[in-house]
Amino acid sequence: AGLTRALDGAAADVLMRASGKGLPIVAVDVPSGVWGDTGEAAGAVASQLTVTFFRLKPGHALMPGRALCGELVVADIGIQAEVLPDLKVLAYDNQPALWRDVWPHMDAAGHKYHRGHALIWGGPEMTGAARLAARSCARIGSGLTTVCTPRRAWPVYAASLACIMVHPLDGEAAASWQMGLEGLLDDDRLSAMLMGPGALGGTNAAGIRGVVLTMLASGRPVVLDADAISAFHEDPALLFAAIKGHSRPVVLTPHGGEFVRLFKAPEVSVAGSKLDKTRAAARLSGAVVLFKGADTVIAAPDGRAAINRHAPSTLATAGAGDVLAGMIVGLLAQGMPAWQAACAAAWLHGDAAQDFGLGLIADDLPDLIPGALKRLAASH
Repeated sequence: AGLTRALDGAAADVLMRASGKGLPIVAVDVPSGVWGDTGEAAGAVASQLTVTFFRLKPGHALMPGRALCGELVVADIGIQAEVLPDLKVLAYDNQPALWRDVWPHMDAAGHKYHRGHALIWGGPEMTGAARLAARSCARIGSGLTTVCTPRRAWPVYAASLACIMVHPLDGEAAASWQMGLEGLLDDDRLSAMLMGPGALGGTNAAGIRGVVLTMLASGRPVVLDADAISAFHEDPALLFAAIKGHSRPVVLTPHGGEFVRLFKAPEVSVAGSKLDKTRAAARLSGAVVLFKGADTVIAAPDGRAAINRHAPSTLATAGAGDVLAGMIVGLLAQGMPAWQAACAAAWLHGDAAQDFGLGLIADDLPDLIPGALKRLAASH
């Protein structure tokens, strides 16, 4: 997969001079100095065009290597696709072909509960995050979406969410809210849950942990984002044990800081590339891990992993991650398998943003989801 050391000597000198003169540079396989397995770059300069063969390498998709490739062309040199099963490939470019066959389709004779019922925890102070997640969950197809929130925040959510149901939880402390949540979970029509966006405002980490553990004990698919991840940074083993004891899939969606704080174990911290680290985190936790960033990696505990290239830099805006978490739980609520749901949500999230262009804010994203769904359907 190319060099695994810094580019040096005459080759490095020639490339630096060519780049300094503004000459067009065409790379064959990978740009010189980019490590094909990891995307690391040592002595590499940006190419205007990279031509590789048969299939992409991780270094074409992982940063900073991806940024140095320029236009990327995969050329056919006669290698037949039939060889792939023997190669036991477990790393994929995140494209619709990866998950389209398990995409949830509407039943002409179905009703709203056939399309799933998602429950989202709404923090009592930072209310915007859960509202973004709830609207995104509904937009991607969840038949019903409910936000549960402490009663003092109920007016905020109820006044701003028209098609989203809002359930108030009595009491002024997390223990009371947890009891109210347990009562809600008696409804077996609830099909998936999300905890984390804006959750920490108005309570403490211990309160968040209690709610998360209640959700995990419910036997339903769960997405844990943001504060639901940060609440366990002092005791990751507690979270991982609860996930492994859970009978249904769990998706964790950390950004870089959250990932480092939660996955401090040596088997993750010493892993090489972002791809390796995400796989190690999925194995350790027992969850599907979506490690966010310009080169988002989605890994399952069984070793499958996808790298998402279909996302513009305009997604680096507050609240975009809350939208993504809502999209994932919306697909889980409809019965989509966890790894494929996370991959599909990441791709559609990027497609929605790409269609909008400059000036994007997270508030725009939920209303862009229908367009992304239409383009997905038209491409089939």
